[in-house]
Amino acid sequence: MSVRINGKAENRAVAALKQGRIGEGCAEGEKSLKRTILSGPATAAQRMQALGRLKVGTLNETERAYEALLKEWQHLGIVAWFKFEGVKLRLADNTFYTPDFAVMLANGQMEMHEVKGFWQDDARAKIKIAADMYPFRFVAVRPKPKKDGGGWATEDF
Repeated sequence: MSVRINGKAENRAVAALKQGRIGEGCAEGEKSLKRTILSGPATAAQRMQALGRLKVGTLNETERAYEALLKEWQHLGIVAWFKFEGVKLRLADNTFYTPDFAVMLANGQMEMHEVKGFWQDDARAKIKIAADMYPFRFVAVRPKPKKDGGGWATEDF
């Protein structure tokens, strides 16, 4: 069971725990909530994931900004076609990599674009493995800070 609560609700839940209003005789979901609140995520990765993941096919804010750039490039004739999560590449048994954007340039070349605010080790490993296995150009893009002029930093694999 996945439970998402905002800050105020979390404060009320913690207060209820301290006052003993959630405990013996409570429903299984409440016991799960109690364990979650008392233990909390232990690592930075778990804390980040505790915020919740978006549904498959849903763009986050950074991906939406990059999609706007791709649309502009398409209008200018640089990009012929692109699709968010349009390709799923098999890396091994039960291991897949889905690039954020499959992009076809005007000259017909296919590229796989990965949009990241920051990298986790498994994501970097997957894109490197995919770049070795498949005949596409793999590009990672991340937003540059506004103090550095904004735009996008790229990394080829």
